[in-house]
Amino acid sequence: MARDQINNKGHFEPQRSSQAGRFSLWASRLLSVLFWLLVWQVAALAVGQQFILPSPLETLQRLSELLFEADFWSTITHSLLHIACGFLSALVFGTLMAVAAYRLRLVRVLMAPVVATVKSVPVASFIILLLVWVHSTYLSVIVAHLLAFPIMYTNLLQGLEATDTQLLEMADVFQIRPLVRVRSIYLSQVLPYFEAAASLALGFCWKAGIAAEVIAIPSRSIGEELYHAKVFLDTSSLFAWTIVIICMSVLVEKGFSYLIKRLVKRIEERP
Repeated sequence: MARDQINNKGHFEPQRSSQAGRFSLWASRLLSVLFWLLVWQVAALAVGQQFILPSPLETLQRLSELLFEADFWSTITHSLLHIACGFLSALVFGTLMAVAAYRLRLVRVLMAPVVATVKSVPVASFIILLLVWVHSTYLSVIVAHLLAFPIMYTNLLQGLEATDTQLLEMADVFQIRPLVRVRSIYLSQVLPYFEAAASLALGFCWKAGIAAEVIAIPSRSIGEELYHAKVFLDTSSLFAWTIVIICMSVLVEKGFSYLIKRLVKRIEERP
């Protein structure tokens, strides 16, 4: 019993078993990664051509070289800021339009064909069409916005519609103020939909934004580096930049989720 900890309800909770479970989870993930790295290494040895399939060690070596290049961090920052602007604008606009559609049926009817069109049109078509209208520097911002907006809009609208009607009726009976109603009812009901939408939208933003950069080739961008690696058959750089994109996507998603949870916690703690 000394190994357990008493929770606030007076029940004993086994701490060691939970720690062992977390360790087992991380161990299984590590073994899975090592397995696929081994498969990658075997495939690279079988091919025997670095420009076709570089090995993990060759990719890691190229990645370590990129980390100390002068333009590496400025390139990442440039692409990150552009894609982040597109995502944040889609988050704000999607939230506002979801609230408006929840309150007004006319807005929902007008937005339905727009959302359906954005969902249906291929990303490549958007990129090529937008190149006619906007400068290549801002293309990733607009493409990221277009890909993220339908996700934020539809998920938030679904979350608002799924709000418990009994809680809303109780709020009407007790004449709860709108700000308190939003904080105590809507926030807790819609938050799971918001987090899921933001996580999915961030992934799509990165993919679409980088694809737009590869086609438009704006200066000082990750897409430009990928294009140059393809042109010069520098497959090691191509794999290294792909790893950078994956790592940045995971870090941004985790960081944004952490900030949202902290913000919600602070709002809920206010009297």
